Amino acid sequence: MSNDRRFSHESLQDAKTIKTLLTALSKGFAKGEMTLGDDEEELVLQPAELMTLRLKGERVDGRCSVSLRVSWADPEAPQTSPNGKPRIGS
Repeated sequence: MSNDRRFSHESLQDAKTIKTLLTALSKGFAKGEMTLGDDEEELVLQPAELMTLRLKGERVDGRCSVSLRVSWADPEAPQTSPNGKPRIGS
């Protein structure tokens, strides 16, 4: 049985609201738990000790964007590959 869940939201917001959301996200990382949600759905995540960060910014054809992606392995998820030591034979 799969325990996969997703949350996605896109809307037009002013800079003050975006700052408030980013501050809440920062507090969630510090606390070790964050709840992402809107009027329709909710997802609770527990960040790991070590996470992968990808920060990207661009200005193309008169459009600017900043992308922030943080990812980590869920320690409660079943392992899909063995964690044994790598071996090389020759």
